[in-house]
Formats: sequence, structure tokens, C-alpha cells
Amino acid sequence: MSNTNRIAVVTGASRGAGAGIARALGSHGYTVYITGRTENAGKSASAGTIQETADQVNALGGQGIAIRVDHADDEQVKDFFDRVASEHGKIDVLVNNAAIIRDEMMGRTKFWEEPVNVIDTLAVGLRSSYVATVFAAPLMLPQHKGLVVFTSSSGAVHYAFGPAYGVPKAGTDKMAADMAVDFKDTGIAAVSIWMGSLLTQRVRDIVAKNPGKLGHILDTAETPELTGHVISRLYEDPELADLSGQTLIGAELAAQYGIKDEGQRQPPSYRDLHGVHPHPQFPYVMR
Repeated sequence: MSNTNRIAVVTGASRGAGAGIARALGSHGYTVYITGRTENAGKSASAGTIQETADQVNALGGQGIAIRVDHADDEQVKDFFDRVASEHGKIDVLVNNAAIIRDEMMGRTKFWEEPVNVIDTLAVGLRSSYVATVFAAPLMLPQHKGLVVFTSSSGAVHYAFGPAYGVPKAGTDKMAADMAVDFKDTGIAAVSIWMGSLLTQRVRDIVAKNPGKLGHILDTAETPELTGHVISRLYEDPELADLSGQTLIGAELAAQYGIKDEGQRQPPSYRDLHGVHPHPQFPYVMR
């Protein structure tokens, strides 16, 4: 752990990827604002709440601050960033992770067989990331340093669960690329990070129920904490400006930085596993 005095915001961090990223940043001494809608524990022990994540950040040596925010409500988002400005006056790292993922979109159904609202991923997921960055940017500009991370996946470039999942991922990668153009010469970098198959608590519980059939998942899956450790290292990278605008594979960054996952594993890249990789954006700029 290091005493960085860094301020991070991780959206959608009551569980899953966001919670793991928040915990990892906390282990590096960050003060982490944790947003989400889940304040009270539900029936599932693995559901998670924003306060539980904040407590975990505290236990790891950081400072966790849980704030209920509905990222579908722009006014709530603005009020939240106003609070961060009042309490700390800056943001060093913004992790745009909040998204609506409905169970109906994760099966083997065709898109026309699913409820229309599965496309709400364009609202809380794609649009909400844009809105959060709009309000976060002014808290980064004065210090001439900042990192905006969009959590994404290889579904941006191949079929994964259907258009309600893949289209927002592709848009997320494009958003990082275009925001980086506007951030040029400000000291702020924007990147999209592909996470691999995530070993969340929910996935651990599923594997534990059928280890004979599903145990192989543990060989290639990565913990969400891995992405958080990568983000911490990325922020300190003296070559960060050169990476701005790119879509990066988290597992490859981890290997490059010498970051090991749980059990001293080095999770494989989707480039190696499946032959998929991000598409670079052309450098031509039209204004």
C-alpha cells in the first residue's frame, strides 16, 4: 500500500467489476467514492451494496465513501460531482463502470425475443459514462493530470450476448478515443479497458455448485481487482499520454506491468485466447 492521496470515483461499484476495482484502488491508498443504487442488502449474499464496498476499501487501507447515485438521473450525477468538488476539490481517476445489465439479455435468445428495455444499456452504460465524464473533467483540468477509464470488453468487436451488450461496448471504446482528442494537451488521458471473464462472487458461487463442469473457468478468469491494480499503475505510468485514446486489454497491461492476479496467476489475454483485439482509430480529426 502507498499513501497516494489520490481521489478516485468508481461508478456502479456495489458489486462485480466496480466493487473489485474500488477495493484494489483502496489497497493502493486511494480515497474511493463508490456510487450505485444498492444501499441495502438483498436476499442474495453475493449481491453487495455500496456501503459494503466502502467498508472493504477501508479494511484494505483506503478510504471508501459510499454515495447513492442513480446514473440514469443527470441531476443526481451533477449533485454527486458537486459534492466531490466540495469535499476534495479534485478527481484523479474516474472509472466509468455503471451499467444496466438485465438477465434477459444474457441468455441464448434472439434480440427480438427479449424485452425492449434490454437496450437500456445505451442509457446507463454508454450515456451515463459520457455524463459522468462531463462533470468529472472540470475537477481534473486544474491539476493538469487525470485518468478517465471506461470498463469494456471484447464484445465490442465480436458477437457477445447480442446487440444490447455489444453496441454499448463498441460505443464505449469509441467514446474513449474521441474524448482523448478533446483532452489532448490537458494532461488528462482517456482509455477503454477490456476486462476478461470476471471471477466475481456470483461466478465463484456458480462454479462452486458445479466444479466438475465449470471449474475450468478458474483457469482463465480474472478477478475484478486485477483491473483496479492495472488502473493504479496506469495512472502512474510516465507514458500515459501516449496511451490516451486507446482501447487496452487489461490482461496485457497486467503482464506488461508485472501485476499478478489472485494465486499469482497471469490471466491470458483475449487476443491469445480467441484471436480478438481492439480496432485502432484513424488519426484524422475533423472539426
